[in-house]
Amino acid sequence: MSHSSSNILDDKVIHESIIDISNDDLKKFSRDFYQKVIDTNDLNTFESTLGEWINNTNKNIETILKLMQNHKENEIWFSSIIGFFYQYGIGCDADKNKSFELYSLAVNNEKSLNQNFTHLHLFEENDNEFNTLQIINIIIGKYLLSLFYYKDIILDIINSRNMSDIVIKYLKSSRRGDPIAQYNLGNCYQYGQGVKQDYFEAFEWYFKSANNGCIEGQNNLGRCYYYGKGTTQDFNQAFEWYSKSANNGCAESQNYLGECYTYGRGITQDYNKAIKWYVKSANNGYAEGQNNLGECFFYGRGTAQDFKKASRLYFRSANNGCADGQNNLGECYYHGIGITKNYVKAFEWYSKSADNGNAKGQNYLGECYCYGTGINRNYKKAFEWFFKSANHGYAEGQNNLGECYYHGRGVKQEDYKKAFEWFLTSVNNGCAEGKNNIGECYYYGRGIKQDYNKAFEWYHKSVNRSAKGQNNLGKCYYYGKGIKQNYKKAFEWYFESANNGCAEGQNNLGCCYRDGLGTDKDYKKAFKWYFQSANNGCTIGQSNLGYCYENGEGIVQDYDQAFKWYSKSANNM
Repeated sequence: MSHSSSNILDDKVIHESIIDISNDDLKKFSRDFYQKVIDTNDLNTFESTLGEWINNTNKNIETILKLMQNHKENEIWFSSIIGFFYQYGIGCDADKNKSFELYSLAVNNEKSLNQNFTHLHLFEENDNEFNTLQIINIIIGKYLLSLFYYKDIILDIINSRNMSDIVIKYLKSSRRGDPIAQYNLGNCYQYGQGVKQDYFEAFEWYFKSANNGCIEGQNNLGRCYYYGKGTTQDFNQAFEWYSKSANNGCAESQNYLGECYTYGRGITQDYNKAIKWYVKSANNGYAEGQNNLGECFFYGRGTAQDFKKASRLYFRSANNGCADGQNNLGECYYHGIGITKNYVKAFEWYSKSADNGNAKGQNYLGECYCYGTGINRNYKKAFEWFFKSANHGYAEGQNNLGECYYHGRGVKQEDYKKAFEWFLTSVNNGCAEGKNNIGECYYYGRGIKQDYNKAFEWYHKSVNRSAKGQNNLGKCYYYGKGIKQNYKKAFEWYFESANNGCAEGQNNLGCCYRDGLGTDKDYKKAFKWYFQSANNGCTIGQSNLGYCYENGEGIVQDYDQAFKWYSKSANNM
């Protein structure tokens, strides 16, 4: 028995387990090993990747090997995997001769199986599983035996993208009723490997594979229905196939089933059931499931909110290569949520997420470069990452790219027209800050004809989610731009903006208190808000704070402090 040290969740939600390695565990290990083999694209690091996965299964490797060797079906079900253990000395002394014998044994078992291929659909469930595991063993054996002798040649073939022979073999086996070959052929059509990409053909082969009992085929058929690939989108059908695959132990389907319950797709929304499936997926090592389980704890969905558990799950997910998990872990480090704040580590995880194509991670990495957080400020790199994020459809990235054009950051000069276009794109994708920025364009006539009425309208649209928009709406009321001048309304919006952390709004609120506009004159409150504004980097706020110290308004007169804040303001101009 071995203790699963990575389980870090509540006993009510997850059983922190001491796992018996049962017969079912061995079957699952075989399926997962097979899945890992076919999912590993880089043959240069194939052995190390697979070996690392085995060592990270949270089970006793020596015990797994002994149980496979002593199993009554070891020659039919496990000989190829045992061969891999011996080839690389995993849980035993390395013995390549024995490894070769075991690979050969697995491959030679194909002859005894061929006669059954056309009758798989007639078998009872247990017989179907028996043959499926035998097929898995044969395919793994062929794959590993090929690499044993011909790895360099295979690499040359793959690098030249010559997959046609492989597709032909899949096609022959698929027509004989081999569910795994049908699944693999579906993959070839889905991703255009050795054949022209065709989602409809992929769907057809996944459908056959799924109905012949292949768990992976059931999962991919569910995905076809979920995303409408090769068939009409149908969440009910997606839910049904995910359910079959998930109940047969597929970690990916367990995660997708959790998503169905989370968003109410194909089934009534139920966070409690969602978290149960995320738990199974996470404990089966699926990185996206670990991330989604982390989000349940982060937002308190189906369980009590717990940032520490969320951050630890994000950590597991991130280390298992999930781009969303890497981004979420970066956010935890950036804001110090559930973990000690660390901008350098935030930058590192955003980098990994961004490199893995995550649009949020690309945007946040751009922000790190833009503001010099966790890395030296570099507007050119900030622009590059905002550009990637924007073109991947992320609204905040589109807004930030617009700001680069607006302020001339990372580009040769300001381009207000392009800035306006990106702000508008971000707004169409739901970015509140983009609405505020469109208001700015109209207010100052940048990239579009000046129009105070439209500026007021756009500022007003942004106020529910933008502290800057609240400040700018206050500015319209203060100066009577696009609306009748109203100091009381200006004060109210400056107050909202200031309390939501906008440095400019804090300065403007200070001015209202200093001058008694929209509220009673109060130098102490003016000083308080100038102080917050100055410390949040507002240059005007720093200058006004210096003035308070110089003239003793709301604070004891102090020329040294006055000089300090005037200097900061001047250096930031």
